[in-house]
Amino acid sequence: MVDLPVSGKVRIVEVGPRDGLQNEPSFVPTATKVELIRRLMKAGVIAIEAAAFVSPKWVPQMADGAQVLREIERREGVVLSALVPNLKGFDAALEARCDEVAVFAAASESFSQKNINCSVDESIDRFEPVVERARQEGVRVRGYVSCVLGCPFEGEIDPLQVARVTSRLYQMGCYEISLGDTIGTGTPAKTRRLIEACSKDVPLSALAGHFHDTWGMAIANVYAALQSGMASFDSSVSGIGGCPYSPGATGNVATEDVVYLCDELGLHTGIDLAALAEAGEFISTALGRVTSSRVARAMAARRARTMSNNV
Repeated sequence: MVDLPVSGKVRIVEVGPRDGLQNEPSFVPTATKVELIRRLMKAGVIAIEAAAFVSPKWVPQMADGAQVLREIERREGVVLSALVPNLKGFDAALEARCDEVAVFAAASESFSQKNINCSVDESIDRFEPVVERARQEGVRVRGYVSCVLGCPFEGEIDPLQVARVTSRLYQMGCYEISLGDTIGTGTPAKTRRLIEACSKDVPLSALAGHFHDTWGMAIANVYAALQSGMASFDSSVSGIGGCPYSPGATGNVATEDVVYLCDELGLHTGIDLAALAEAGEFISTALGRVTSSRVARAMAARRARTMSNNV
């Protein structure tokens, strides 16, 4: 175990516009999604999961993905990605000028069947044509593995099973694999064991963490992963999001909390925390709820105290 990423840099993949909004019960207007992404880019976020080209029947919130990507004013150096389940989705993403695509597998057989109605191996086999087409088009592919630290249907998941799925995605051509604690039951010790298992066949530089906060361990798990040398993390502004196929799961770790942790550790993310918190306040207001970010709430409370003292 190393103390922190040796480069001193941490890559943040903002998943709020897709993973965060995909399960909202009321349709979030396209203009709101575009404005959220604009604010995130203004804050210095350079990797943003902006859309998903999946069936609108199953994920109606993502039906406007192409329009969102068309309306975003692009910035140099910012990568906009989209989740694609098949070649049809890939072609749609390419037509919408998506910079990067992502494919989604699971470490749990039960979760895979519930989520996409096929086995884990069958799901990965389905992605081979997508990865091959992406290679031909010069588009990078990122992989996701869900239920890496627990499954709502099977309970504990063997780290070696996660490592097997991760290795298959990497060997297939995914440049990075995001390890998702879908139900948020992971702990720092389990996180370190998971990273140790996966990094035997996949370079640590090709692994990312995706932690949910159901049991309040998300930021602790991020820190444990940082101590293991991991330097790439998914997070969602304001902590929005969850998983419809994971009963009881809550939102992703808040981007504000991850950036604050990195700032305090002297790690560079390139993200302005104050501007990021403003983006979080924007989407929280649009959704009619209070932010799930403890850092954002603390910042707001401090501003309120300062204003009160200045009156």
